[in-house]
Amino acid sequence: MAGSAHGHTPAAWTGVIISFIGFCVAGVFMVAANLPGFWAGVGVIVLGGVVGGVMKVAGLGMPKESAAVTAAREAATATAQARY
Repeated sequence: MAGSAHGHTPAAWTGVIISFIGFCVAGVFMVAANLPGFWAGVGVIVLGGVVGGVMKVAGLGMPKESAAVTAAREAATATAQARY
């Protein structure tokens, strides 16, 4: 399980953490009936997505698969489908 890649990259973690903070900020200001604070929290949520995307483009996201890995996956899928 440790060798499998499920998308747990620095870009993904950073984007999710920033978005979570924005969600908390928006929630607090929504309960406090403070509209500008709520929209600031929503802005932080959007910022989390942008930061995660920029980090992915910068190379901190999932690495591209090689042709060998893609071929091995397709062969394993074909073998599994042939069994059933």
